[in-house]
Amino acid sequence: MIACQNVTKRFGAFTALEDVSVSVREGILALIGPNGAGKSTLLKILAGLLPPDVGVVDTPAKRWLGVLPEDLGLFDALTIHEHLELCGPIYGLSRQETRQRGDALLRVLGLEKGRYTYLDQCSHGMRKKTALAMALLHNPRAVLLDEPFEGIDPVSTVAIRDLLLMAAGRGIAVFLTSHALAAIGQLATQVALIRGGRIVLDCAVADLSRPLEDLYFDLVETPPQEDLPWLRCSPS
Repeated sequence: MIACQNVTKRFGAFTALEDVSVSVREGILALIGPNGAGKSTLLKILAGLLPPDVGVVDTPAKRWLGVLPEDLGLFDALTIHEHLELCGPIYGLSRQETRQRGDALLRVLGLEKGRYTYLDQCSHGMRKKTALAMALLHNPRAVLLDEPFEGIDPVSTVAIRDLLLMAAGRGIAVFLTSHALAAIGQLATQVALIRGGRIVLDCAVADLSRPLEDLYFDLVETPPQEDLPWLRCSPS
């Protein structure tokens, strides 16, 4: 269970979140909104990394929570393999459990061949997949994922999607933020749209009255349109 009620968070005079309430008991909740709308702030509050100024937060104990944070929380001087080897014992996993689970996650996420690559030599996608593997290694009861598809190649996008669907199908609650509207339609069971720190839609995907893209453009932000007459193929 991941939930918050009437959460407000301010940074000085700026209100990042105002009276936000969301919950996911099972399945996958996708929080969608533009940059600066409050997505990462809400995820950090749900993860216990930031306290709310007002409101109540209900999530599993940190031992049972998996988090993919905005900054990934990785160490440049360690390899992908070493990150998993370090992470397992923190959650009480034996060396054998850590190795078996870690190997399986590296295979699924396409990191097996690069397992001994140091993080300062990894691409952004490899770094993100490493952090995701760490979030899932200890079999959490709930996961909080900040932009899990950002900077990820198409094959890995499908692999991550299928991995999250499998986890949700086995009872793990998944809360993620994303800009990828197309991917969310194939993944989420619940969607929440956020604009200016306020939730403007919270609905089961099956109950959406219109395509998600149309609702997003109507309720959150409209793409700017302007004719650029100079942008044309000029005769040589």
